[in-house]
Amino acid sequence: MNRYAIIKNGVVVNAVEYASDPGNPPPGFSAGHIAVKDDSSSPGWVYSNGQFTDPNPPEQPMMKSSYKEKRAAAYPPMADYLDGIVKNDQAQIDKYVADCLAVKAKYPKT
Repeated sequence: MNRYAIIKNGVVVNAVEYASDPGNPPPGFSAGHIAVKDDSSSPGWVYSNGQFTDPNPPEQPMMKSSYKEKRAAAYPPMADYLDGIVKNDQAQIDKYVADCLAVKAKYPKT
């Protein structure tokens, strides 16, 4: 047995198994219906240019970033802090600390 998608006006309306090619229109269907051998489409799918397309593909789960991941991506480079220490540049050190505190405020612990 082979599975056939029954299509009318470019939309799959049914899926039927036949022992051999059912022809067009397939048995039990009116003119305008065609049968295309297919193993995966479902009613409601679109058939165009020899391809089946699911009009409502399943949604991909969205990955939620934790506050730790968001903070890690937003923190300024530690090299800025170390550079301030090496140069004994208190203004650079203070800026680094302020930037880190701003990131913590933007992405609070949940």
